[in-house]
Amino acid sequence: MQQLNWTESVFPVCTLLILLLYHVHYYFQVKRSPMQTAIGITQYLRTFWVETVMEQKRDILAVQTLRNWVMASSLLASTAVLISIGLLSYLFQQNRIIELPFSAYLIIGSTRNLDILKILLLFLNFSFAFLNFTLSIRYYNHVNFMINVPLDRDDAVTVGYISRILNLGMLHYTLGMRAYYLAGPLLLWLFGPVWMLLGSVVLVGILYRIDRTA
Repeated sequence: MQQLNWTESVFPVCTLLILLLYHVHYYFQVKRSPMQTAIGITQYLRTFWVETVMEQKRDILAVQTLRNWVMASSLLASTAVLISIGLLSYLFQQNRIIELPFSAYLIIGSTRNLDILKILLLFLNFSFAFLNFTLSIRYYNHVNFMINVPLDRDDAVTVGYISRILNLGMLHYTLGMRAYYLAGPLLLWLFGPVWMLLGSVVLVGILYRIDRTA
């Protein structure tokens, strides 16, 4: 059994720390200064969009916009689940299933088994993306019905409540996209831990830019 090189232990940990620290920093920035972040700006503007649609009764605009969001989430969810199934079929091929170690110590104890761990992490990553995109579709469908209810029909139907539901859907959409972004460093890990670390640095640079522009 070939033992792991030190880079296979240190560089993935560094990658995890880089991505974790960035997202913790971004989380607190969204809480403290939301209008300096893409998430804060879009949440603020979506509230006005919901208010405009409901007060001006622009039902067609709402349905068409929500339909586009549902279609985008459906496409990304379908892609994620297809990739997940492909990764599972690769792992559970007849000539490979007898080699699968069911102990975490065995998986990370050798280079050969580490390749299996990389595939498993990719599977979990795309499964996470699939879950979030399906949840976003769920919230979009709820908004699709509620946004067409007149404001004076019921006290429970308010702009603030519907905006929160819509923002929950967009939050899950964002988490699903983060999983797609994370797939980049994970795929580069298949070529080596150095590539994974470099990929995470590039990814953080890209995220830093897009997270601050709506």
